[in-house]
Parts: sequence; structure tokens; C-alpha cells
Amino acid sequence: MPHSATPAHDSTGLSAVQIALRGVRNHCPRCDHKPLFARYLKPVERCACCGQDWTLHQADDFPAYIAIFISGHLLAPVLIAAGSRELLPMGVLALVAIIGALLLTIALLQPAKGAVIALQYHWRMHGFGEKEAAAPGKPD
Repeated sequence: MPHSATPAHDSTGLSAVQIALRGVRNHCPRCDHKPLFARYLKPVERCACCGQDWTLHQADDFPAYIAIFISGHLLAPVLIAAGSRELLPMGVLALVAIIGALLLTIALLQPAKGAVIALQYHWRMHGFGEKEAAAPGKPD
């Protein structure tokens, strides 16, 4: 097996956090080449640099749960503080909450999906194993 086909975390000892951060930054978890995503939430079929097949991932709804969880934890203290001091009228506070939740969730969705894909690769889940070179990729 050529050196370029060896997973990056095997040869360099990268931790799961480092691999996940590559996915968060829209970089290939294997070789750190950009981009991991062809469109907003659609990963590239294969990395242009190392050739890794990214159609094997099964992120499903987990990135959305992560994005909603983080958004709620970031917005809750702000909304509680603003509501308890009666800084804004209730209608304005509700509008801020809705717009803030939408913007934060949309902004966090792609990085969360990148991290989930990277961790699936790092932990060799869903076909990201030694057999991946022989197995054809599944559609997303």
C-alpha cells in the first residue's frame, strides 16, 4: 500500500480531536486537503488529493442534533439574561430568539457534519476500514 493511501491518523498519531477539527474546517480528515464538502451539506465523493471515498459516511441526523444542542446552550444564557432584566419587549425577545436560533443552527450544521464524518473515518465506522479500498462506495 503506498504511503499516500495510508490513513493520516495511523502514520502521524493524530488524535480524534485533531481529525474532527479537520472535518469542522471543511478539510479532508485523511490528508487535510480542502474541501470536504462539494455543496453546503453534500460531501465530495472522493478527496481530490488522497482519493478517499466520502460516500461511505452515515451522518444522518446527528449533525443537526449537535447544531441544535450547541445553539440552545449559546442562546439560553443570553435570552435568560435579557428576559430577566426586561431589557427588550417580549415580542422583540421572541424575534431575537427565533432569528438567533436559525442563524446559529445553520452556521453550525456543516461544521458538525464535517466532525461527524471525520470521527466516523477515524473510528473506522460504516465501511471506513481496511476493506474500504476493495468495497465500492455507497450513495449518500
